[in-house]
Amino acid sequence: MAESKTPRTKIVLVHGLWNRGWYMTVMAKRLKAHGHDVEVFSYPTRKDCLDGHADDLHAFIGSFETDVLHLAGHSMGGLVILNMLSRFDDLPPGRVVLMGTPVKGSGVVRRLEKLPGQKWMFGKARENLLQGFQHSPENHETGMIRGTRALGLGRIAGKQGEPSDGTVTLSEAELEGLKDSVDLDVSHTEMLVSAQVVEQLEQFLLHGKFGTRL
Repeated sequence: MAESKTPRTKIVLVHGLWNRGWYMTVMAKRLKAHGHDVEVFSYPTRKDCLDGHADDLHAFIGSFETDVLHLAGHSMGGLVILNMLSRFDDLPPGRVVLMGTPVKGSGVVRRLEKLPGQKWMFGKARENLLQGFQHSPENHETGMIRGTRALGLGRIAGKQGEPSDGTVTLSEAELEGLKDSVDLDVSHTEMLVSAQVVEQLEQFLLHGKFGTRL
């Protein structure tokens, strides 16, 4: 009787606005230390719209072979993932984790619209950051990690009027069809280096739900 092969599983991390792949270094190292096969997708966030970034992510994924593909995106990186999954149906099965992703559109971008230089700040991604998404991807269980420590760009842009991670409010990170969500005491940027975030990310990718609320 032939032995069953263990499925090849890969995690792809996607960073957010104004960042590049090296911002995901700490998270990637922690996941690799737990035995996961991890790739980081790096892209020039302001130089293209979501369609273009999603096309590049799709091509990046197509450059390697895997049986199971998990995707995790921070902030705008989550929007890139959602865009790709809404337009391509040839990807391996797997779960999705969004971290501080403004799936209802970014209030910070709206409040900074009249600021001199805002078109340069957000580039071609501006319109996509305002629009957001209506529903989680079909055929991909999706979880959301939201931060509640209000430290970040949102404070500079003015009062947000509700709990937030300093950049994205809790309501901006609500998406119909989510399998699960968890709120952690971290700011938008702290998500990238938080051991709690990695723990919860891993829990969802492995089991389809987040662990005990921390």
